[in-house]
Amino acid sequence: MAKLIIDRELCTECGECVDQCIYGALSLEDDGLTVDVEKCMLCGACEESCPNEAITIPDKKAVVQADRDSYHGIWIYAEQWEGEINEVAFELLNEGKRLAEKLGEDISAVLIGSGVKDKVAQLSGYGAGRVYLVDHQICKVPEEELYAKILSDLAETYKPKIILFGATALGRTLAPRLAARLGTGLTADCTVLDVDAEKGLLLQTRPAFGGNVMATILCPDVCPQMATVRPKVFSKGDSDAGRTCELITHDAALDRVKTKTRIKRVLPKDSDGEVRLEDAEVVVAGGAGCGSKEGFALVHQLAEALGGTVAATRPPVEEGWVDHGVQVGQTGKVIAPKLYIALGIAGAVQHAIGMQSADMIIAVNKDPDAAIFQLADIGIVGDMFEVVPQLIKQIKEKGLVVPTKQ
Repeated sequence: MAKLIIDRELCTECGECVDQCIYGALSLEDDGLTVDVEKCMLCGACEESCPNEAITIPDKKAVVQADRDSYHGIWIYAEQWEGEINEVAFELLNEGKRLAEKLGEDISAVLIGSGVKDKVAQLSGYGAGRVYLVDHQICKVPEEELYAKILSDLAETYKPKIILFGATALGRTLAPRLAARLGTGLTADCTVLDVDAEKGLLLQTRPAFGGNVMATILCPDVCPQMATVRPKVFSKGDSDAGRTCELITHDAALDRVKTKTRIKRVLPKDSDGEVRLEDAEVVVAGGAGCGSKEGFALVHQLAEALGGTVAATRPPVEEGWVDHGVQVGQTGKVIAPKLYIALGIAGAVQHAIGMQSADMIIAVNKDPDAAIFQLADIGIVGDMFEVVPQLIKQIKEKGLVVPTKQ
């Protein structure tokens, strides 16, 4: 078990390590530098920052993978449901191609399911140079324990350097199971990805501390490096139907796989015919500036006039004006519609993360200094209760063509 050791003879009590410890585990007391072992996460920041090399974590290097150089390639988990591949897989393939090019690696997709072999060409069209296919009746319904076992077998056999998942309901439960099996790290809900080509490291950036900072996280000691990425963070690019790929079929003895759970039946979710928020081309969102549930009704009215879908920031959800399913932002959904109209929204970074990729952003806010205007293509400084009824009137009288950036 690794532990932090302080060499009292070398320590000058300069306090540099205390400043670098984000967990507050280090402090300067009357008897010198002390460490709170319950708070210490053994991250190594203090060890790296100490100018006198007075702090060491001697057993930390024991976990470094000896054969790290034998890991190659970027894998995208191609999530599917009833034979339809989730759009986030294509988005990750597009971004993965960019990262793979910088690293000098190849890009592959992993497809697990039953009767899904015909989807290989689709993954190839979006850039997968290789597809690892597990096509078996037992895999018909995505089940985390089974899929994690299959993915760990694949990863241990073929040793990818990086594995990326969509931060979907399945991805958020499957990725941690796989990381635990492989003894590696995982960064959840990334909004930016990049690489350090020289060191072969994935730079995984995500909001931290309530969205007040953007943290870039590394996994320098073990492979594969893993991350989940929210849908709509990246564009999926264009498909090339003529592109081909290498197909590797994994012939695991799945009939003999033992798991603790089995999904017997999946109940369809009731649908009222509305367009899913993630798929909507026109979104009208309301924030705290709506004032009340009655005030939020204006958001619904404008959305209806435009044939759009309603969204909200966190305050309206917490107040009970709308359901959590329409929340956009760090703790909600990430969307990229053609048109996004923000009503009474201040524009905090926590919300901006969820909608800043929209083609066109129109903001209405009576505060001329609201942060939302930094994101908006068109900003209207005014009371939404005066502006929006006029918008609705004009839309009904003259119709509307949804604008897009040129």
